[in-house]
Amino acid sequence: MAGARAAAAASAGSSTSSGNPPPQEPGLGELLEEFSRTQYRAKDCSGTGGSKVERIEKRCLELFGRDYCYSVIQNVNGDICGHYPQHIVFLEYESSEKEKDMFQSTVQVSKLQDLVNRSKTARCRGRFVCPVILFKGKHICRSATLAGWGELYGRTGYNYIFSGGADDAWADAEDITEEDCALRSSDTHLFDKVRGYDIKLLRYLSVKYICDLMVENKKVKFGMNVTSSEKVDKAQRYADFTLLSIPYPGCEFFKEYKDRDYMAEGLIFNWKQDYVDAPLSIPTFLTCSLNIDWSQYQSWDLVQQTQNYLKLLLSIINSDDDSGLLVHCISGWDRTPLFISLLRLSLWADGLIHASLKPAEILYLTVAYDWFLFGHMLVDRLSKGEEIFFFCFNFLKHIISEEFSSLKTQRRKSLPARDAGFTLEDICMLRRRDRGSTTSLGSDFSLVTESSPGAAGSFTYEAIELVPAGAQTQAAWRKSHSSSPQSVLWSRPQPSEDRLPPHQGAVEARSSSSSSNHSDSFLRIGSSPLEVPKARLAALSERETRLQEVRSAFLAAYSSTVGLRAAAPSPSGAIGGLLEQFVRGVGLRGTSGSTL
Repeated sequence: MAGARAAAAASAGSSTSSGNPPPQEPGLGELLEEFSRTQYRAKDCSGTGGSKVERIEKRCLELFGRDYCYSVIQNVNGDICGHYPQHIVFLEYESSEKEKDMFQSTVQVSKLQDLVNRSKTARCRGRFVCPVILFKGKHICRSATLAGWGELYGRTGYNYIFSGGADDAWADAEDITEEDCALRSSDTHLFDKVRGYDIKLLRYLSVKYICDLMVENKKVKFGMNVTSSEKVDKAQRYADFTLLSIPYPGCEFFKEYKDRDYMAEGLIFNWKQDYVDAPLSIPTFLTCSLNIDWSQYQSWDLVQQTQNYLKLLLSIINSDDDSGLLVHCISGWDRTPLFISLLRLSLWADGLIHASLKPAEILYLTVAYDWFLFGHMLVDRLSKGEEIFFFCFNFLKHIISEEFSSLKTQRRKSLPARDAGFTLEDICMLRRRDRGSTTSLGSDFSLVTESSPGAAGSFTYEAIELVPAGAQTQAAWRKSHSSSPQSVLWSRPQPSEDRLPPHQGAVEARSSSSSSNHSDSFLRIGSSPLEVPKARLAALSERETRLQEVRSAFLAAYSSTVGLRAAAPSPSGAIGGLLEQFVRGVGLRGTSGSTL
């Protein structure tokens, strides 16, 4: 209920099990089975399936309530949004068990709910700006992109007929421009009104940074602009916000990941495709402390790109100001939960959020709340082989190093200023995990000694507009064509120090990426991506241990429920499948079954 205390659902998780490692959260198997069976819809929460969903939601409320006091935005039967939780959690502040008994809401829930109702039409599918993580008093939010005119004037089921449920599939009833629609409409101020409420909600949540993951400026389908985005709003209504365009491949690209035996290393998105028109654009004051050459972003493989974008998001939320962050793609249920989940798990691994949750519990919360209850279409994605959900949790092995830790930022800020820098004694006194690598630009030590970022108070939005990398930047890699225009593949020899000495019965460990070669601290027996990692003898950091436990628990649960399955033809993709067969039949494209 609105304003309800967080512990209201404590009975949901009273039964726990102490099974063999990796520890399993009670109900995780049921959650994954339900998730792989059907897409969550708030209005369908009735009958047998409804009781399962009710248990899942109740468990999420309990897990949130362990560390936070919160209020609830009611979305019963999907009255606000059909693919959002029935009970949307609004985290207010961290709290201990004692403080929960004295919980007093700091928000007017009725006012917030009214603002949400008014603003929802501004965004695609009514997926309004929703806070999902609370970190240092800042709200980290998610949503879909801005809706176009067609949806504003008539949100019907028309788009579902043509979309097949794809993440970026939209259809308008008429091929009309915004200007034409404004002329036909008696209310030429519709955008001002609707997007005005969206902006009010963003300001209410103290959001200042908006990160747009779309590879397009506007989504075009059937020759029509069917969505918009803040970065191309003609009236510049979002000019007071700090806008970041960080284009990231859509869910369809992750079929290439599956076809390559779930190997993200060396898999590069093809940025030369006709529909890709959104350049990377980041305000300069956000880039100076990251030691990343952003001009090379089109040459990054999927590992490097995900790592670097995560570093950027972490640096934003660790900045000194009190502003929140919004992350969105098109529909907000594929790429958006990927980065929301990585942020949640990274901050949790540092002990900065959800401090009381165990690895199996934070895994359950992330899968249930960030993915299932916010409408990710796992059934459809599995049928097409677009395994972005699996990629998210398997990717945890690439962010275990201290360069992704938010604790290092706090240590750096707390260090007293010195004119002479560190002495030899200072360095010797630092623990090894605090020092980091003396050769890595992303290490803790190099971050401690570097100058602080530019003044966060100057928001002169002097953005970096990056053009595609020239041919010379590609010379270092050996390219080969893949089975799809989605990707370009490259490979390179691994330095000898990246390879671990052979262990009895173990296969050579794979390097995670060029920017975190030391992050693969587990050896995999066999060749299956679902093989639960075996721990090495080397001592692990707390962050590394916690993230590896989450990943191991996910792999164990996933293998026993969903598994890595061969892509089956999707009913909605029947025409596309026939076209694909024709293309291959006439020799225009090779088969994608070969291992690369």
